[in-house]
Amino acid sequence: MRKAVITGTGMYVPEKVVPNSYFDELLGEDVSTWLSENVQIYERRWTDDNESTADLAENAARVALKNAGVSVEDIDLIVLSTDTPEFVSPSTSSIIQDRLGATKAGTFDINTACAGFVTALDVASKYIVADDQYQNILVIGAYNMSKYLNKQDKKTVTLFADGAGAAVVTAKENTDRGFINSMLETKGEYNEWMGIYAGGTKSPVNHQVVDEKTHMLQFVKKFPKELNPETWSRMVKQLCERAGVQPQDVKRYFITQININSIFETMDILGIERDRAETVMHHYGYTGSACIPMALSQAHENNRIQEGDLVMFIGSGGGLAFAGTLFKF
Repeated sequence: MRKAVITGTGMYVPEKVVPNSYFDELLGEDVSTWLSENVQIYERRWTDDNESTADLAENAARVALKNAGVSVEDIDLIVLSTDTPEFVSPSTSSIIQDRLGATKAGTFDINTACAGFVTALDVASKYIVADDQYQNILVIGAYNMSKYLNKQDKKTVTLFADGAGAAVVTAKENTDRGFINSMLETKGEYNEWMGIYAGGTKSPVNHQVVDEKTHMLQFVKKFPKELNPETWSRMVKQLCERAGVQPQDVKRYFITQININSIFETMDILGIERDRAETVMHHYGYTGSACIPMALSQAHENNRIQEGDLVMFIGSGGGLAFAGTLFKF
């Protein structure tokens, strides 16, 4: 039986470091203390004016390919997750295919906001399991939200950042490693609560005058604070039950990095030590669809996961979209 195995990981962040102190000066008040003590973000990375989503994605992809020992000629498909694309059209994945020289690879983008990488990982795994023409699939999560931040909105400007993470998923036989199961869930009633609400067909930028703020990321309404921990922990339990394992059996958890307290609450609900959740927001801020593959790359590089370990991916993002998948690494 063909299994979809993660054979390489990689990440990339821009060089520009933005410390918390920048926002003290920008906003004219002390936000450093709150950011450090309550969300444990100390700094983040932002792109320069000449850097784009494709630049982030390309660099992360090259690291993942190198670590997997897979050449670009052997990539059969590129699945890229982002809600900050290079263009409205064409797809960002087609740009990456061209830049890498992956001439054999088909491409498509996924937009389930910050749940995107886990969704893309789910899709890639099922391509491999279902169709033997796919041997190696490159999965990328990329995020360039600094381009859409209102510099005077402290609810968003202090949290969101830029980066990319990637993984190579390879078909393997005669192994128990790889993809185990997954689930997707959406609470569409929240679709107008957070997002960027101009640039699409509802409010096209070239057809009508639109309030400047609608071109920027907005928290329109405050989400119930229990929503993520309750949904994340329930998804973990369901995925584990379907696999015949316990949450305690999972070696490492990779959860959307929007709020460290939500991650801690999730681990507490599951009765698992908090430090088994990998976190990357401390020095990279919140990087949306990139944060989970960035955390995976960080954990792999620092030997916090080994071959044969159970790992859980739980993503959530605007929409609201949720995605979970369980792997044996």
